Amino acid sequence: MAGARVMTDGMRQATIAATFESWQVAARALLRDGVSPDQVVWIEGTGAGVDEIGVATPGETARVPRQFVELARRAARHPDPGRWRVLYAVLWRLVHERRDLLTVTDDTDVRALQALAGELSDAPGPLKGAERRRDGDTVPWALAPPDAAPSAAPFVPRDGGLAALREAAARCTGCDLYRHASRTVFGMGPDDARVVLVGEQPGDQEDLKGAPFVGPAGDVLDRALVEVGLARERVYVTNAVKHFKFELRGRRRIHQTPRAPELNACRPWIEAELRVIAPEVVVCLGATAARALISPSFRLMQDRGRFLETRWARKTIATLHPSAVLRGEDEETQRRLYGMLVEDLRVVAAAA
Repeated sequence: MAGARVMTDGMRQATIAATFESWQVAARALLRDGVSPDQVVWIEGTGAGVDEIGVATPGETARVPRQFVELARRAARHPDPGRWRVLYAVLWRLVHERRDLLTVTDDTDVRALQALAGELSDAPGPLKGAERRRDGDTVPWALAPPDAAPSAAPFVPRDGGLAALREAAARCTGCDLYRHASRTVFGMGPDDARVVLVGEQPGDQEDLKGAPFVGPAGDVLDRALVEVGLARERVYVTNAVKHFKFELRGRRRIHQTPRAPELNACRPWIEAELRVIAPEVVVCLGATAARALISPSFRLMQDRGRFLETRWARKTIATLHPSAVLRGEDEETQRRLYGMLVEDLRVVAAAA
């Protein structure tokens, strides 16, 4: 049996039996609801019943590589309690990011899955011998219909540079966020920038002015860039989501973190920006950007400040979002957080 409930902090607790089949039921329902891996806490137990999380209905199918199902079945037998998180992270990325993820053998999530399944060796690779499958060999996986998901893809021009992308993005209605935001806030900077900084989404001031990082968090970022010797006019600054998501409280617009469906809907814009610029270094500012561009299971405070190779750039790194500095509970905490941001940006400056 499998069950799930919404916790007070918005996380989903999935209670499953310690079997692949129980995990599969929960994973299908979580996919259907658009729940990203970082929003799920996996608990092994007797379960609360499938009805609590629902099951995918007939016809709600996509396809995942057969290789994943075989790896997942073996990984499910591993005693590591973290295996369910790894399985769901890889499944989520196969559906929402790239179908050929399992071929990226230096990917953190893929290596974790291979290790759990007993496939990881000194030279990691795909399944061997009789277990090897053709790249196109896929099997159904139940979830919401792919064409039902909101997406900016129809609005992204196939050709053209940043100017064409910026003009097209101004008309984007790929998700519901455009209904309440003042405008699309596209990236700014040179199209030959060696460094691209990616934040989460525009804030209140960015929404009003139509430019990224021009509010209080932008002031913190500018100060840090000056301190490490990176010229703001020579870097490209953008966000994973191009519209301001907020909750209205009186006259104040309070920032709301974008959910996975909104990040996925806006993903074609950041992909197009990075494709045009082809930077040497991509800097993820904050956990949301890191999970969008590096891995849904990325742990910011544990893994910040280190370069990783991703499809976006040979050198991809994550650090704190400047707004995290402003949220420090006292001056000492703010100084410590700012020091971490500057420390990581020094690594970027040295590499660039």
